[in-house]
Amino acid sequence: MPKRPLPVAEARLLKALAHPVRLQIARILGQEESCVCHLEARTGLRQAYLSQQLSILREAGLLAERRVGTFIHYRLADPRLSEVIASVQRVAGSADRPLPPLDPARCSCPRCSEQAQQVSPPAGRMRPRRQRKGESEHVRVS
Repeated sequence: MPKRPLPVAEARLLKALAHPVRLQIARILGQEESCVCHLEARTGLRQAYLSQQLSILREAGLLAERRVGTFIHYRLADPRLSEVIASVQRVAGSADRPLPPLDPARCSCPRCSEQAQQVSPPAGRMRPRRQRKGESEHVRVS
């Protein structure tokens, strides 16, 4: 009886995804392109650890990247990977598990820095002072 070829490529793909952090990274990148600092802000994991996990996904051919200045933005190389991950979640009974939200204040990339400045109140303490006609009732204390 002739030998059948083994599903080596499929096993490599599943092996690369067979880690909770890499699976979470792939889920995030299936929703949006992200830089490492975005992933750090969403997962709470250290940049060095995330870079190791991204390296494994990249070597397996699961990621595509785009450089913007000094930042590298990652995305899934094939959008169908999101369907694979969703299928695995349904089988595991975790399809409704939400991804952690991105907190722009915890991210250092230019895009998030702009968003954080738009959302955050100005830095510095406010203290009351005697109000003069036409003035605000608070002044900034450095």
